[in-house]
Amino acid sequence: MTPFLISLMLACTSDNTEQTTKEEQPTKSFNAVDINELAEAVNKAELVPSPLEMEQKLQSAGLQKELGALVTTKDIPVIVDDLDQVAIRTGVVMSDLVLTLKTAESKDILHNLGKMKEGLAKLGAGDDIAATIVDFEQRINDAEVKRSELLSEFDLLSQVMVSELEYEAGEWVVPLIQAGTWLEGANLVSQAMIQDGKYDAADEFFRQKEIVEYFISYIAREGKDRAPDGIVAKLLDTLNTLKAIAGKPKLSEADVKEINNLTTLVLNLL
Repeated sequence: MTPFLISLMLACTSDNTEQTTKEEQPTKSFNAVDINELAEAVNKAELVPSPLEMEQKLQSAGLQKELGALVTTKDIPVIVDDLDQVAIRTGVVMSDLVLTLKTAESKDILHNLGKMKEGLAKLGAGDDIAATIVDFEQRINDAEVKRSELLSEFDLLSQVMVSELEYEAGEWVVPLIQAGTWLEGANLVSQAMIQDGKYDAADEFFRQKEIVEYFISYIAREGKDRAPDGIVAKLLDTLNTLKAIAGKPKLSEADVKEINNLTTLVLNLL
């Protein structure tokens, strides 16, 4: 682990300790917390595969596509009025960053890193996260650093940043960033299956109702100050359809094509 990742984690720990000292004690005691609900939320978050995990599963299933090669050239703006949409858009950008880090030109990686930094700042990320991304940007320009090394570091970096962001901006942020990364990953995986004409692994990838329900619960969460905007509402409709597909005992070629159509539709709206 490189020094800048270690320093970020130490900074996060220090900031959290200081914050706890300064703030008043919460009115809800620790004993009042439902441990089962907390454990269930953690388990659901861990169910969501990262883009790299999706690619590895794809290759293990006999499809040798690199998902990064399927990423289309698009420039999704991450700064919009609706914060749910900011989180989802930032998740899409993070997915593309991970999948193209080994092959993309430095200028394209830096462009997406800049967008990710903007999105995370809009969501309430602190100075530590911004400084860490800047440090990573500098490493992208270092010709002596191997891309494979950067990929491993960025995978860890994204986990650290997202965990800290949950503390700073609220528990709803992480699932919606994950929803964006999963949306992009599901679109690319379904596209790879269609191109190769192989659908045997569809059940493993897409027959996961609990993942879709996890996203739905945060998009349609109680206590929101207003109804979701048009794009987020469309994503919610899409997730409900994907939930129905995921509930089937066996997924078919037609189901994979439907998943690809639905996810493409939402991504094109961003």
